[in-house]
Parts: sequence; C-alpha cells; structure tokens
Amino acid sequence: MTSVLSSLLDDVLRRNAGEPEFHQAAREVFGSLEPVIAAHPRYAEASVLERLTEPERQLIFRVPWTDDTGRVRVNRGFRVEFNSALGPYKGGLRFHPSVTLGTVKFLGFEQIFKNALTGLPIGGGKGGSDFDPKGKSDAEVMRFCQSFMTELYRHLGEHTDVPAGDIGVGGREIGYLFGQYKRITNRYESGVLTGKGVGWGGSLVRTEATGYGAVFFAQRMLATRGRDFDGARVLVSGSGNVAIYAIEKVHQLGGTVVACSDSSGVVYDADGIDLDLLRQIKEVERGRLSTYAERRPGADYRAGADIWALSAETRIDVAIPCATQNELDGRAASTLAAGGVAAVVEGANMPCTPEAVAVLTAAGVLFAPGKAANAGGVATSALEMQQNASRDAWTFDYAEQRLAEIMNSIHDSCAETAEEYGAPGDYVLGANVAGFVRVADAMLALGVI
Repeated sequence: MTSVLSSLLDDVLRRNAGEPEFHQAAREVFGSLEPVIAAHPRYAEASVLERLTEPERQLIFRVPWTDDTGRVRVNRGFRVEFNSALGPYKGGLRFHPSVTLGTVKFLGFEQIFKNALTGLPIGGGKGGSDFDPKGKSDAEVMRFCQSFMTELYRHLGEHTDVPAGDIGVGGREIGYLFGQYKRITNRYESGVLTGKGVGWGGSLVRTEATGYGAVFFAQRMLATRGRDFDGARVLVSGSGNVAIYAIEKVHQLGGTVVACSDSSGVVYDADGIDLDLLRQIKEVERGRLSTYAERRPGADYRAGADIWALSAETRIDVAIPCATQNELDGRAASTLAAGGVAAVVEGANMPCTPEAVAVLTAAGVLFAPGKAANAGGVATSALEMQQNASRDAWTFDYAEQRLAEIMNSIHDSCAETAEEYGAPGDYVLGANVAGFVRVADAMLALGVI
C-alpha cells in the first residue's frame, strides 16, 4: 500500500475508533486500490476515498416497546446511509443482539461496492437494532417493529432510502414494518421496503436470491477451471434463509451439501441434507439443528463443532459460509485447503477473516468475496423495486433468469477487472476495484457533495 493510501487508512481507523468490523472492511478495500489510484490520480485529487469512507448520514435512535407482560423494554436502532451517488440508499436491516454502530457501518460500507457491482441504480446503506426476535412472540415482534418504524419512517422513501431484510428480519418483520410505514404516511408506497410478501408487492425469487446468487457465482467461477457442481460435495455453514437456498440450488445443479450448522452445532449428513426436513425445523418450528439428527436416520449432530473441520475427514469440493462475519478463520482455511477444497464462496457478509483469505489465496483456492458473491439478494431487491415502480409482477422463471444474468455479469466484471489490473484470478481485487470505479466516477460527476 502506498504511503498516501496508508495515511488515509490510518485516518479512517483513528476517526472510527472501537469499530473493528468497519476497520477490517476498510483495510480490505484500501488494500486493493493502489493500482487504480496510481492509474487514475483524479480520484485522489478529488478526495474520493475520504468522502467514500465517511457516511452521508448516521442515525441512532431509541426504540421503546412493551413486552407481553406489560414491561417497557428499550433497544437501540441504527441506520447508516453511506453513499447515494448511484441511487437511493439500499441495504438490509439486521435485528440481533450483536448489532452496534460499527457492525452497521461495516455492512453499509460493503453494501456500497456490492450494489455498484450489480450495475443497478442503487446506493449503499444498512441498518438494524440490538433487538433479538428469538424467543419473542409475534405480538412482541410487531410492537417492536412498529416502534422502530415510527422513528425511521421519516428517513425512508422509494427515492431516498429503501431497506430490506437481513439477519433476524424476514417476511414477518418486513410486513410489520411496512404496515406501520403505510399507517403513518397514508401512502401505499410499495417501493419503500423490499423483501415483501409476494401477495402485497414482493417479488418472486427474492427469498431465494442471496443463496441462489452465491451458487450462480460459484458455478461461473468453477467453470474457469473446467469444473461445476455436478458430483461436488459441499459444506454450507448456517441454516437460515441464505444457507437453505444455497443448499437448494447446489442440489438442483447436481451437487450434494453434506453439512450445515447453527449457533449450537453442526449436522453432518453423508447422503445429503434433507432440505424439506431442514425447512420444517428452521422455518416452521424455529427449532435447533439437533432436532434434525433426531428425525433423520444416519445424520450425525455435533454440538459446538466447527463445520470446516469436516474437510479433514471427508472430501469437500466447495465451501459456502452463510452464517455471519468472521466465522471462518485462518486455521479453518488451512484445513479446507489441505483437504483439497476447490472454492470458497462467501454467502454471508465478510465471513472469512483476513488470515483465512490469505491462506486460501496462497493455496490457489478460488475465493469469492461476499460483496460479489452474495449480491443476489440486493440485486433482486432492486428488481422488486422495478416491478413496484411499473405496477408489474414477473414470473419466477423470468426473475431467476434476471438474477442469473446479473450474477454472471458480476463474476465477469470482477474477473476482467482483476486481469486488467495485473492480478488475474484475484476476485477480491476485482470486486473492490470494479465497485469502487463505478461509485467514484459517479461521485466525480456529481461534484463535491
């Protein structure tokens, strides 16, 4: 990294103290930008990086709500509207006890580049709360969502900021949030939230999009080495929305997902994960993975285990981390590389630590960063916005075709950019530079704002 970039990064870290996830995301991006800054000094002259790393707006607010016993609870809400050079802020809401301002800033910063890579007119933002929907009744979740939206609504709009779901925010939560927005504004503004139910403005394939998209990207990436998913054995961490639909698409393409996980442990099923059973337990019963092994003969549940360690005892061709940030560390990456894994594809946001990425790339493993590989969710959110704007509804097949086209385009853009800047096969550099250039050029065109 040049002294200029290093000095800029030091300033970013100093100005955002105590936010390790944001620091990690900034380091990764800055580490890729040396060749593009050298080739295009106009970006440095216009202080694009200084502006890009400073959110346009950061919102922190109190969210009071009443639980089923009548007790008043208080949580903290966040929305970081990071960059709108390409379009309205776009990014999910995360409800989880781990959510802090630093978490939301890291996610929002990543979202800028991810959204730019889609080629669609959307800026980057992210939000959420330290509220935990687990163990709460539907009525408690509804009251929380209504309180959350009562503050946030004034900052939203289909031409301003369009949230979606993320961890802890699914169809139920989006419904309550949209209902409160409609109630307060007296407008049926369908495009203000995405991830809505299909019957009231949502898009087919939106639920499946992030998981499907990661697998589409992986398929395109594997093809560069003459491989595909046919006969492949795959690990998918997590068992939420992204993981479930990544598993589904891998199976459709001829692969076998032999393990998945949740916060309590790992289930290994050598014959392939029974997707119907997994859905029943996770989406209907909201239960734990240990129940899967109780109902599935031959499945092995391992409490507290590391899913990536399975590559030391059975052949694994592809790993798709879909749980949370920094879940796959250097040691796990070494295990995967030693076991002969061909590709690691980030289905979650930044699930691989910097050490893991270094190990994988040094071993020649194909590595797809989340800002590229998991862009399918936001891409389909933008397609949902298009349908809302035209009062239209697309078929499943057409929406999936559009998703596949976008993911293939993202892959090719990353690959071509890496080649252009002298780092063939480096999808991290390709994604960072391709996303940065699109946003930076728009920022220059709009002037100093």
